[in-house]
Amino acid sequence: MIREFSAGGVVIRNLRGRPHVAVVRVRDEILALPKGHPDPGESAPQAAVREVREEAGVSSTVVEKLGDVRYFYQRSGRRIAKVVSFYLLAYEGGEPDEHDREVEEARWMDLAEAARALTYKGEREMAARALEVLDR
Repeated sequence: MIREFSAGGVVIRNLRGRPHVAVVRVRDEILALPKGHPDPGESAPQAAVREVREEAGVSSTVVEKLGDVRYFYQRSGRRIAKVVSFYLLAYEGGEPDEHDREVEEARWMDLAEAARALTYKGEREMAARALEVLDR
């Protein structure tokens, strides 16, 4: 079995008095959190910040780790065990319209709505955890 690791970010910005999260739309209308593989020598938190900057067009800093999402998928007939570590990130600047071509669209979404609307269950759980952290 092949093992893969990625890091992702739940970057929060307050808009109209409510927390919003940067989300990306990728192939087949998948609504997701920005994430990707760390570069050589890059820590997971550094990778999360970079992936958010590249895919969502915004700069951020790490607040804390939210948790890991674990799942399996198939690629070329081989089973892949994947772990994605997600980090709560504080917005620093930039706008989602400055994203790279890896994604079709990047935008702000109300965090509570994202906890219901993101395509993948594990990512919905990370958005819900971010809400819990913000409510502390």
